[in-house]
Amino acid sequence: MNREARKEYEAQLARRRKMWKTVRNFSIILVPIIVIGVVLSVTSSDDDSPKASGKCADVETPAAKTVTLPAPEVSLDPNQQYRATLETTCGTIEFDLASQQYPISANNFVYLTNEKFFDDLAFVRASKNHVVQAGSPTQSQTGGPGYSLQAEVPTTQPPYPTGTVAWAKGPTEAAGTIASQFFIVTGDGSSLPTPDYAVIGTVSKGLDVAKKIAKLAPASGDGPPTRPVVITKASIRTLGVVPPTT
Repeated sequence: MNREARKEYEAQLARRRKMWKTVRNFSIILVPIIVIGVVLSVTSSDDDSPKASGKCADVETPAAKTVTLPAPEVSLDPNQQYRATLETTCGTIEFDLASQQYPISANNFVYLTNEKFFDDLAFVRASKNHVVQAGSPTQSQTGGPGYSLQAEVPTTQPPYPTGTVAWAKGPTEAAGTIASQFFIVTGDGSSLPTPDYAVIGTVSKGLDVAKKIAKLAPASGDGPPTRPVVITKASIRTLGVVPPTT
């Protein structure tokens, strides 16, 4: 190999080394970016729930149900605390049942939940700065479980502060009448000054979800939500023995 050929060979070798060094450095930068992108993509797909995204899932209103249940006997343990969880397509709402103050009312909610009555029921009413309402098997404001009961009405003032969960009833029904439709107070309760509705409990988590549903009120301010919102699952759990009063 003559001198000129050797110089050309060494120059090519130097160019190759420089190229591979550039590729190596670029790979060091690119690989972490790809890994981060994959992780974010997986996380995004896994966290596409209403809770994670802060949005309501796009769903159809489930078909109406035909349900006829016998009225329940009061069977709640008066020494236990109970919490209800509603998993909805807009997020999760939890509320503590007022089983000591309103045993008939709380017992009815536990009974219907254990019967899976509320699963796949839509919210049938969204009233701006007022309430949201669900619990009808016909997916309208006229359905019920096939019975009605007389339960306790509140004696506190105001009777229905923000976050109160109570049973809905028709305007001609007696105060305290309960069936299966219930509402959650999302406003300040000033529009409900008369204690006509039996109380179930108070929201402990997810009031923002209920308020999100209330914002789906129609242009009139009160009526079916402008997009379907569905209770996918309702459940009850116990929180332990009621602490003694002092």
